[in-house]
Amino acid sequence: MGGSPPGQGWQRRTAKSKGPVMRIGSSPMTRSAMALPCLALVGLLAAAAAGPRLRAEGSPPMADVRFVTLDPGHFHAALVQKEMYPGVSKVVHVYAPLGPDLIDHLARVSRFNQRADNPTSWELQVHATPDFLSQMLRDRAGNAVVLSGRNRGKIDRVQSSLDAGFNALVDKPWILEAADLPKLERALDTAEARKLVALDIMTERHEITSELQRELVNDPATFGTLVRGTEADPGVYMESVHNLMKVVAGAPNIRPTWFFDTEEQGEGLNDIGTHLVDLVQWTLFPDQALDYRKDVRVQSAQRWPTMIPRDQFRRVTGQEIPAALSPHVKDDALEYAGDSHFAYYRGTRARVEVRQGAAEKHRPELYVVPNAPADKAALLAAVQKKMAALQTAHPGVGVEDLGPELRITIPDRLRIGHEDHFAQVTQRFLRYVRGRSTLPAWERPNMLAKYYVTTEGTALARRAPPRVAERRAPK
Repeated sequence: MGGSPPGQGWQRRTAKSKGPVMRIGSSPMTRSAMALPCLALVGLLAAAAAGPRLRAEGSPPMADVRFVTLDPGHFHAALVQKEMYPGVSKVVHVYAPLGPDLIDHLARVSRFNQRADNPTSWELQVHATPDFLSQMLRDRAGNAVVLSGRNRGKIDRVQSSLDAGFNALVDKPWILEAADLPKLERALDTAEARKLVALDIMTERHEITSELQRELVNDPATFGTLVRGTEADPGVYMESVHNLMKVVAGAPNIRPTWFFDTEEQGEGLNDIGTHLVDLVQWTLFPDQALDYRKDVRVQSAQRWPTMIPRDQFRRVTGQEIPAALSPHVKDDALEYAGDSHFAYYRGTRARVEVRQGAAEKHRPELYVVPNAPADKAALLAAVQKKMAALQTAHPGVGVEDLGPELRITIPDRLRIGHEDHFAQVTQRFLRYVRGRSTLPAWERPNMLAKYYVTTEGTALARRAPPRVAERRAPK
């Protein structure tokens, strides 16, 4: 593998019989090469990187959107490419350092290209180099960058990309610390001044239960108005359980060891919590701009660790706990703060609630619970009327009377899985890129408000000893 002559590129192309192949010089290697040890694959890429420019065979004519992927350390980067998009070049440049993160990303995209059902046809031009960011900025091989990986310092990469004229589709979170909020504001200002699109990947807005919950909360006949909550009994409550061991695109997801470094990846409030805060703002204030300086106040926050035994750490990462994480090891287990979903909104007429427990067979379901049993008949009529009005947008949704509460019935065809939400976000991003005037004006201020809440909440929680919060979700 290491004997490839200088100048030969590492290429991936679509072959009629065997799907994508990897080439070093003129020697093809079939998909079985993906089973080689990571070290061998790194050596393969190192040999390819010795040449000047990495090229793909049969590049298509110029498309209006050309993606570039920068340092894909998280599997979300590959999920953007789970589908093909009209008007988007199938050639994608990947800039990253040599290592397992890059290898895993290439393997995921390869599986999309080789799947039996509706395979993709991406052609990856890989630039494996230590100065991957500088190389990307020099080459300007595309006009839209996808960023999903290490979160510490991510906002600086976003800024550099925008300064170079790239639109940016960026996984959450953009920032981890409150001190970086001015950097976020500057990045969004740059995008606006240069008429670029900078969008964070908010997949949960596309979950059907979230969409219907939003509709019902904003229906006065069903919900009434939001109850003014307290810390002990909030008007809105959300709870998310984030699984560390997952199957992604049909294969076990091996996480890098740095994923468990909360200073690098983030923790519950400033990472996963980004989705929850986004949903609250998006649901309660549809199409409204929030000013975090005037409209938001963070009153209290708490955090607590998740203990990961060494054997489970090995299962998730394939490695031992590295020395860099040794300060977080207690009683031979890694202390880690960080997918089920539970959320309710309390209205003056009813509570609108998403549950995903054993009773729901761990599938999210939406319920409407009347505040007073005597109001149930009127509430049922209101929900039926609302469901009828939603048939164009969500055909087939209905309501079932369960006695003390109502359940929204959702056809299976509307239940799109989490991985497929990335294509929906990408399609929305592409619409904005092709017509920036369609980008809602409220996205910018509400993004600032969202990250103000997550970073201020994290800072506030760190000032007190860890304290486990009581879970309210049904088992």
